[in-house]
Amino acid sequence: NRRVIPWSNQKQQILIHNIDCSRLAMDKHGFLYVSNWKKNEVKRWKIGEYNNEGIVVAGGNEKGNQLNQLNCPTFVFVDEDQSVYVSDCNNHRVMKWRKDAKEGIVMAGGDGKGGNLNQLFSPQGIFVDNLGQIYVADNGNHRIMRWCERKEEGVVVVGGNGKGNESNQLNSPTGLSFDDEGNLYVADWLNHRI
Repeated sequence: NRRVIPWSNQKQQILIHNIDCSRLAMDKHGFLYVSNWKKNEVKRWKIGEYNNEGIVVAGGNEKGNQLNQLNCPTFVFVDEDQSVYVSDCNNHRVMKWRKDAKEGIVMAGGDGKGGNLNQLFSPQGIFVDNLGQIYVADNGNHRIMRWCERKEEGVVVVGGNGKGNESNQLNSPTGLSFDDEGNLYVADWLNHRI
């Protein structure tokens, strides 16, 4: 329906309409971040101020592979400094946009679509820990990768043994998250399991 709606027991209100939303994230300052796969941008809104167009915080310069562009942004993660990490799906990379930046920084992938340790294939879910390590659901390579800042290659932490349903395999992972004890949870999409 191309809209964002908060869900509660009260009357529903459309917060943002006419948007091709892929994913959402919220930060501790009360901002809502929305990735728009069709406009190739991520916008930010202040909670309670939805009567405006929002502010572009990543992309917004048409579809492309330059540092100021995105190509089908999907998942979004926002860190403590309000830096926005974006799964730039069709550019096979994860980008970091510092607050008020005009262009992003390639943090993972960016060396074309592929299965080498310096490549991603349709990245989806992302998570950044307090050490700045980026965890990526590398959807097309059926693995979860960890990238340390300023490293040219990532490390496979789950999967990476081809597509499958064995205990050491994944099939198109899409989302991931950690609990307070550091346990990793993976949405193993086409295996229909966590």
